Amino acid sequence: MTAILDGLTTLFIFVVGLIVLALIVLFVIDRYQTADTVRRNYPVIGRMRYILSDLGEFFRQYFFAMDREEMPFNRAQREWVNEAAKGQSTNVAFGSTRNLEPVGTPIFVNCPWPMLERDAVESRPMVIGEGAARIPYKAKSFFNISGMSYGALSTPAVRALSNGAAKAGCWMNTGEGGLSPYHLEGGCDIVFQIGTAKYGVRDEAGNLSDEKLREVAAHEQVRMFELKLSQGAKPGKGGILPAAKVSEEIAAIRGIPAGEASISPNRHPDIGNIGELLDMIAHIREVTGKPVGFKTVIGAYGWLDELFAEINRRGPESAPDFITVDSGDGGTGAAPLALIDNVGLTLREALPMLTDLRDKAGLKSRIRIVASGKLVTPSEVAWALCAGADFTISARGFMFALGCIQAMKCNKNTCPTGITTHDKKLQRGLDPTNKAERVASFVKAMRKEVGVIAHSVGVRGPRQMKRFHVRLVCSDGRSRPLDELYPPVGSEAELQLTTTFT
Repeated sequence: MTAILDGLTTLFIFVVGLIVLALIVLFVIDRYQTADTVRRNYPVIGRMRYILSDLGEFFRQYFFAMDREEMPFNRAQREWVNEAAKGQSTNVAFGSTRNLEPVGTPIFVNCPWPMLERDAVESRPMVIGEGAARIPYKAKSFFNISGMSYGALSTPAVRALSNGAAKAGCWMNTGEGGLSPYHLEGGCDIVFQIGTAKYGVRDEAGNLSDEKLREVAAHEQVRMFELKLSQGAKPGKGGILPAAKVSEEIAAIRGIPAGEASISPNRHPDIGNIGELLDMIAHIREVTGKPVGFKTVIGAYGWLDELFAEINRRGPESAPDFITVDSGDGGTGAAPLALIDNVGLTLREALPMLTDLRDKAGLKSRIRIVASGKLVTPSEVAWALCAGADFTISARGFMFALGCIQAMKCNKNTCPTGITTHDKKLQRGLDPTNKAERVASFVKAMRKEVGVIAHSVGVRGPRQMKRFHVRLVCSDGRSRPLDELYPPVGSEAELQLTTTFT
């Protein structure tokens, strides 16, 4: 026993000695370095400032932040997605914790005679590309998965999304990183996104390859193609994939060198005006036979008038089959803070503007509008449908459904939930089978609760909601109807006729 105690004492002294030695080394380093003033003036102790700062973002969401005050997504939003994804009740008690007074808050106007459940209907499929594409797409769900690339997302995350989308009957956008086997694994409908680097459909020089377009289009699951002009996180800047994430497999899928950082151009080099955009859309549609649209963040908007005018000059068949409008307040991608914070209009302003310009040009039945941008709860999706969207998509909502904890480490390959990392040890915690069920449950709960809002305002289904069904709080503290703030094209009587109870 004495020998054991002596051994433990020696070990303790040795460990303490190592700690003291380490502190002395850190003291010397901090005192004589010149890059950091705090560490130079307060050796060793000054390092705690950075440790606590890093830990602060985690502690805030658990101990200090109120349910509705976090950004970019607060606890109430994340918990709704989490409960919906688990298939649990999303009901709450004791009243709303949401402050209904801030400018822009949507308030849906309930009808004195809401739609009875027995009279409610499921949203019918909507056709995209009819009359232009050889193989139009009959899209079943008004809520779908937005673009998140394989490479930015991990293998188990993409597999879970693919299988979950198939179970829920919604589409999955590949993001600009190309088509991987994991996208196809679940059997869901796929929207293939073509980014500025043409990943997955490029030749060795980085130009668009018709041969590779045909190879992708040969997959029956690939229903549409989307040209990405810009996205919320990076309006005016290309995508970024760190070298640590460019494995041999990802490099082969994208058609780029392995082990090197991949940075996309800030726009398509071969699309520099409206004519070239329409020509490219027509070319891809001709090669693939499938609907083609584009995704953009709206900032300058005069070009949209010119776009629709040129479409009418060429003929409706020249139009993009859909336009995806993204919000300028950031997305899943890593980007400079200045772009995320200050460039591009938010969806609240851009969506009504785009739908009005399309309708004014007489192209409502030809061009479908897809809305994207922080649409993670039923009220946000319902607002987008009221504003004129035909479809809605979400990226971060599905990340929460996969188990994202908003650790804000998406660009560092250290995601603790295994969603945005290629570290096998971290990926191990993400079970694709379990998460696929969560993804499917999230979609189904979203569609159900948007339907509840629709029935409350007195219509049969979500797409029958119009702008007069929602009001927005204004700066004087009063709410005003959305159709007053953004008068739709066509008379109010015509809009009322489209909202029938039969």
